[in-house]
Amino acid sequence: MKVFFIGFMGCGKTTWSRKLANHLGYEFLDLDHILEAKAGMSIAEYFEQHGQDAFRLLESQVLKETDYPENAIISTGGGLPCFFDNLDWMNAHGQTLYIQLTPKTLAERLDKGKTTRPLIAGKHGDELVAFIAEKLAEREGFYKRATHIVNGIDMSVEMLADVISSAS
Repeated sequence: MKVFFIGFMGCGKTTWSRKLANHLGYEFLDLDHILEAKAGMSIAEYFEQHGQDAFRLLESQVLKETDYPENAIISTGGGLPCFFDNLDWMNAHGQTLYIQLTPKTLAERLDKGKTTRPLIAGKHGDELVAFIAEKLAEREGFYKRATHIVNGIDMSVEMLADVISSAS
């Protein structure tokens, strides 16, 4: 079984997908890390040098060309499901799990984050909340087509395991 974790940046896709993979004894893959290895640079550097359109194309190629183990939990980039036919592709090749959080909660998490994220560089406080609310409104139609939708506040690895096993 393959499960693709989707959701806005800062929702916990990487953290929870890694925990779930460990819990189930599955392989863990982070598509952002695979993309960086293929590009030979960080996502921020790729964005800066090539722009968002080129990044989204490379991201889609990495999604579709990666050789996935039989049982894998995959962390994806926040925008990945919203471009090309990526969400349909993930739903056709496994399950998708959307970690849902409010713009305010996401902003609090991202403001405390230690990594630089190109889309929110220089944004803080109310400006960051407004930006997230706008982007989330654009993306939510894609995210809500996931196989599973979970509230990102009260999650546990056991709950996630139950959610994905209920569909198999």
